Amino acid sequence: MRSLDLTPLMRSSVGFDDLFRLAEARLDSASQSYPPYNIEKLGDDEYRVTMAVAGFSADELDVVLEDRVLTVTGRATEEDDSRTFLHRGIAKRAFERTFRLAETVEVKGAGFENGLLTISLERRVPEHMKPRQITIEKGSPKASVLASGDKAVAEKTAA
Repeated sequence: MRSLDLTPLMRSSVGFDDLFRLAEARLDSASQSYPPYNIEKLGDDEYRVTMAVAGFSADELDVVLEDRVLTVTGRATEEDDSRTFLHRGIAKRAFERTFRLAETVEVKGAGFENGLLTISLERRVPEHMKPRQITIEKGSPKASVLASGDKAVAEKTAA
């Protein structure tokens, strides 16, 4: 019996810990093969995406975050026609690569050095989403404290 390898589906998402998001993953791996990239987990809450964009300059690259989708776009400028290539192995074609980020993942910044675009990400979990210990009391749980505006309404209702 064959087993299903989900590794390719997990390549373009950062910060998700469940498999439910796999239903949204794009299965078109051919269009997602250029440029090559790495996703590293640097710590419990830190990630780094590194893309090999040889031949591009920083002004030919765009990094945009919109609606939890990080989009990296490369647009090559016109080449100098006076150069004659005997072999052209460095691909400098336009590309667009997207990464879906979890609600708790924020983009801290981006850098470009030696043909590598580096994007720093950090997971920040809000207090209301962090696990918390609930104290177990004897008997019924106590009613929550009412806001000052609701206190008068509660007193009239009780009377």
